[in-house]
Amino acid sequence: MPVETETLPLSRDDPEWFTVLYDRYAEDIHRYIAGRLGRESADDLTADVFLVAFRKRATFDPARGAVKPWLYGIATKVVSRHRRSEGRRLKALFRMSAEDATDGHEDHVAARVAAQRAGPELARAINGLSQAERDVLFLTALGGLSYQEVAEALGIASGTVGSRLNRAKRELRRVLGGVNPAKEN
Repeated sequence: MPVETETLPLSRDDPEWFTVLYDRYAEDIHRYIAGRLGRESADDLTADVFLVAFRKRATFDPARGAVKPWLYGIATKVVSRHRRSEGRRLKALFRMSAEDATDGHEDHVAARVAAQRAGPELARAINGLSQAERDVLFLTALGGLSYQEVAEALGIASGTVGSRLNRAKRELRRVLGGVNPAKEN
């Protein structure tokens, strides 16, 4: 059993044990949130993720999965709650040039990639994805999670993760005229 899985139950009786989890995962969770929302929001929202995790630590069930995907699942929900207006921002992004689109949230991720490869077409393609497809795409691309970890984070089957990711990639390639935005020329 991984140390993190043993540590979480210990933190129920002695909250100091929770700092082990924070020390182990805070930087990764912060990077994931910053990639989705921008650095300005990441500090506060990372704290929110660990506050939620701390409050829910008694309900964590190691039989359902590991601590890491559980934390990423919480982070994904915090991100979703934080920005209900994702569609508006992405629509605004594809109307701007890539150079102008650096001021916020998930637009920052799309702008960074768009500036390198595909410009506003990538933002349009991302905007066209369902929320479920975007979550899977960003958990794998920004969070570096495996299919199994994404499945645990979102409470879905790993086959569903693969299907959503394949649909997302296929749609991105279609909108970009067969170009793979993840590869250099």
